[in-house]
Amino acid sequence: MRFLAILIPLSMTAQTPAHQSAEEFEQAHKPLVQPAKPKSREAASVTAGVAAKLPARGAAERVAHRNFIDKHIFGRMAANRIPHAPLSADEEFARRAWIDATGRIPPPAELAAFVAEKSPDKRAKLIETLLASDAFIDKWTYYFEDLFRAGGRMGPGLNLFHFWTREWLKLDRPYNEVVTDMLTGAGKSSFTVPAALYYQRDFVKAKDDPEAPDAHDLVNQPDTVDEFTVTYSKVFLGLNLACISCHDGAGHLEKVNTFLVTKKREDFFRQAAFFGKTRQIMNWENGYQANTEYTVDDEAPGYERGAESIVRVPRRGKGVAPPAFLLTGEQPKAGEHARDALARTMTSHVQFRRALVNRIWAELMGFGIVEPVDDFDLNRYDAKTTPAGWTVQPSNPVLLDAMAEDFRVNNHSFRHVIRTILNSSAYQLSSHFAGEWKEDYTPYYARKFVRMLSAAELHDSIALATGQPGKFSSGAEKVPMVQQMSEPKKVDGETQRFMRTFGQSNRDDMPKKIAASSLQAMLLMQSKVVTDRVQSSKGGLLPALLAKNSDNRTLVEQIYVHTVSRKPTAPELAVGLEALGGDRARGAENLQWALLNSPEFLFNY
Repeated sequence: MRFLAILIPLSMTAQTPAHQSAEEFEQAHKPLVQPAKPKSREAASVTAGVAAKLPARGAAERVAHRNFIDKHIFGRMAANRIPHAPLSADEEFARRAWIDATGRIPPPAELAAFVAEKSPDKRAKLIETLLASDAFIDKWTYYFEDLFRAGGRMGPGLNLFHFWTREWLKLDRPYNEVVTDMLTGAGKSSFTVPAALYYQRDFVKAKDDPEAPDAHDLVNQPDTVDEFTVTYSKVFLGLNLACISCHDGAGHLEKVNTFLVTKKREDFFRQAAFFGKTRQIMNWENGYQANTEYTVDDEAPGYERGAESIVRVPRRGKGVAPPAFLLTGEQPKAGEHARDALARTMTSHVQFRRALVNRIWAELMGFGIVEPVDDFDLNRYDAKTTPAGWTVQPSNPVLLDAMAEDFRVNNHSFRHVIRTILNSSAYQLSSHFAGEWKEDYTPYYARKFVRMLSAAELHDSIALATGQPGKFSSGAEKVPMVQQMSEPKKVDGETQRFMRTFGQSNRDDMPKKIAASSLQAMLLMQSKVVTDRVQSSKGGLLPALLAKNSDNRTLVEQIYVHTVSRKPTAPELAVGLEALGGDRARGAENLQWALLNSPEFLFNY
């Protein structure tokens, strides 16, 4: 059977070498903040290609408004006479919800039970079942560990951080409390304070051998604070402060971010100064450094404007910068610990809530209401005065603020955000669209946009489809799924190459979404991650199906259900029966191999 993957060229980004002078350095890093190709356009293009190869849906019908999201989405479409796709079929919705909520394709028996159920609220009940599952915790623990870059730089504390993340997700702890812990934690973090590991992992090493008697000079404290300030601002506020960490915004960002044009490097210094008294002390024992074991305390003198830098242009200025929150100018209260003040001011600001709900919306709906999700331009953000024709940032500011407020009144519950989106008719639209699709429809979310499975989701779905789980280490445990691991780098070499090709984060850099490519297509066809698992001689699903189903029609149907979560169409059944006509076992292997290589498997639609 013909391989059907959508091929999209990989974008290439030139890397500019560092220069000695401040001016040359500033010019060199300007390309790092240039706007990328809009995710919305990319999502719409891929969706059109994938949806065309799926079983067709009928024309759109009027859909129920299930929550406030639908009021905003469909109300806006109605006001502007934008047509939309019909609701998804049960099989389409179930596979989508299973992958989005748990990172796995649905088990055939549970899928069949869902499709057969007649109750009008069965989708809502399925969503609750998925949100209460261990697989939900697996998937979103993995997601947040990618986002928080929980890798080898956390040292022996990584497993502690892993179980801490699972715990707060399971308990559905308020997200603002979780972030507060990550901003204020201190102690011997590798062993006792899991939340402090988030700050610890951003250390900037100053030298190999200490000169100070207590070895406190092994870490460049100001550079470490700068790195962390850029990191947490992207993750928790959706703001990219990298540029103003080196120079003023004016003269550099006019075509990129008009809000940051108004900000100076001094504003960044004052934001970084919330961590100005916080130290990372690298353990030094018997003449050796333990560069994954740190103590975090608050005994530093403060953030020196003129401190030496080894990763940025030279700092200019004198004296200690007083802390001030970039978005409001608010400073710590009298007697208030600086990091406590940062956590209080940041997690109470609407931008903190916007950033989280926008990031999760992008995960579930194909692209964010604001894109890029970590580069809000707040000068362009006004829910009341945004021009109707402006569709870049944000596409629906009123909805974004409504979601942020809903997040707040529901105690910053992450699970509530997922539940609300999944229950909306906007999420449950089909990826099929009857009639001609126009680019103007994209920012209205007039159809469900497809997304390529993440590297971990793809691996685990292949393992489930073929009945061939892995054997991976997660701390002292052995686990069958990559998404259950605390450190994905510890998979075997073949699996590591496979996942890296499909965009798995190295957890040293911020995770990025990558487009489908010809390299991925070739790897799917040839990788042992796929080819070994579809060989009936090696166990797994196919030998069991071959033994159980003497009828070829039933066998073809079961291979489809286990792999792409639906029964074949009549033409597909005919092709499948033809494949089984000679060597039955070989034909079954070829059929499942082809399905695993299809866009329908590779994408969540």
